Amino acid sequence: MSMTMINQDATSRHGPPSAALLDALHDALVSERRLLDDLIAQMRRQRAAVTVDDIQGVDDSTFSTHRILATLGQARTRRRQLNLLLGGAEDCTLRDLEALLADQMDGRLRDARLRLQQAADLLTREVGMNRKLLREALSSGDQHVRTLVGAPTTASTYAHEGAAASSAVASRGMLVNRSV
Repeated sequence: MSMTMINQDATSRHGPPSAALLDALHDALVSERRLLDDLIAQMRRQRAAVTVDDIQGVDDSTFSTHRILATLGQARTRRRQLNLLLGGAEDCTLRDLEALLADQMDGRLRDARLRLQQAADLLTREVGMNRKLLREALSSGDQHVRTLVGAPTTASTYAHEGAAASSAVASRGMLVNRSV
């Protein structure tokens, strides 16, 4: 309820935002971009660890990623609060920020907004690459385990056309001690 009151107060205010509020917005945009840069670096570390089968490196990068994401959540909350104080909506996008500030959007704010948007776009690509690599690594690991235990190469447990393949039936249970 108090957020609604802040929003109403901010939108009914006439006049430009204070220099301190614009400085706080600039700081928030720069801080958020630094966090995205840290996430990008973690995505790259994770990818490098996966390519050399460094399980500890993957685990460390995952832990670091979670820590950065928690801090990023706090930074985004701060920016949403600033959006309200500037007279905008809490969910004001980076692109809407320029329209909201109009002639108060100076070069340093415009640059900070642009750099944050670029970092977000780059992070999206990095996350996509990691997802693909991790899927391939999991698939490769699954195939390797199937080969080691003599399991069928397909995940299907049903025989084709109603009959079990003789090679699949013969290899099942090879690891079980039948002497008991």
